Amino acid sequence: MQGRMRILLALTTTLALAACGDFNKELGAEVDNGNFGNATMNNTMLQTGAMDYRVALGQRFASEVPSTVTFPFNSSQLTGEAMAALDHQANWMRQFPELRFSVYGHTDLVGSNAYNKALGLRRAKTVVAYLDRRGISRSRLDALVSYGKTQPVIPTPGPEQKNRRTVTEVSGFVKNQPAPLNGKYAAVIMREYITLAERRHPANRVVVVQSQPEG
Repeated sequence: MQGRMRILLALTTTLALAACGDFNKELGAEVDNGNFGNATMNNTMLQTGAMDYRVALGQRFASEVPSTVTFPFNSSQLTGEAMAALDHQANWMRQFPELRFSVYGHTDLVGSNAYNKALGLRRAKTVVAYLDRRGISRSRLDALVSYGKTQPVIPTPGPEQKNRRTVTEVSGFVKNQPAPLNGKYAAVIMREYITLAERRHPANRVVVVQSQPEG
């Protein structure tokens, strides 16, 4: 047909069999260990409201990287351990340029509510600034919420490092859409699927075929 492009995604029989072996697993859910899943099933669940995309990606983020970093007493300075955790976060975020994230600040129970709310916000802003230096656009990051000392992990009145923390969470897509599935989540997992396929099977690359004009 004159003037039309035919795009063929060609994966060999070996790759197809590898995909079938993990039919019941969520597509893209286990990229690090090389498993494949079922895109159609996953997208159907999203379309029917059985699984919310924010919940699905939020759970994945929390399971694959350290979403919490802690701080010294009365400080918003990052420790070496905190920076290492944030490096993991930044690496994960770079894989998903479609996503936005929120950073929530917390403190321990020492001090006034007003002081701790301000301290929690400084900690959240410190995390956002660090992620920005690691190449994550500030337009994808929110640090507007500080819970201060209202949500301790360990309810002790004294200093407690586990309470002095920030928590990073997936908050949605860069451009909000009203529909439960707007195609972006499918694009995310299909991109990962193709990338992983080519990485594990370099001989079985995705092939784009352009037909010649007829007539």
